[in-house]
Amino acid sequence: MSKSSDPASDIPAYRRALGGFATGVCVVTAHTEEGPFGITVNSFTSVSLDPPLILWCLDRASDRHDAFASADRFAIHMLPAEDREMSDRFAWGVCRLSSDEFDSTSAEPPRLKNALTRLDCVATDRIVMGDHLTIVGSVRSFETAPGAALVYYRGRYGIAPEPEK
Repeated sequence: MSKSSDPASDIPAYRRALGGFATGVCVVTAHTEEGPFGITVNSFTSVSLDPPLILWCLDRASDRHDAFASADRFAIHMLPAEDREMSDRFAWGVCRLSSDEFDSTSAEPPRLKNALTRLDCVATDRIVMGDHLTIVGSVRSFETAPGAALVYYRGRYGIAPEPEK
């Protein structure tokens, strides 16, 4: 291990250190005043099984902050290994979904067609913590399918294969 650093004085080194935790790659979708939007996040976690609660974090400096911070309903999509381009697009590119990318009814958040897992959620709490907004959601329904997952580790994409039974 390298020497210890003060996270407040060496933010790039601290960010690299946090990259030592492999995470799944998720796209959050919501209907916004500007249409259906998506944003890539890796700050997702399960909070509770009973009741079913999750959370994800949104950078307060993001150009999509206001759209997602005010969304009452959203969907979390865990991406399959082959969706790296989608992850990149919603991380840095065009955030508006085209009509051929999702299935949706008026009451549901946009649902990406190729997700390994999708969680339909209702926002129950929003907590400002440092430079991020933590959004807690109550899971109302979900769907899941087998497949290899897209993961992010030390600033690079990887693949977590479907476990053997």
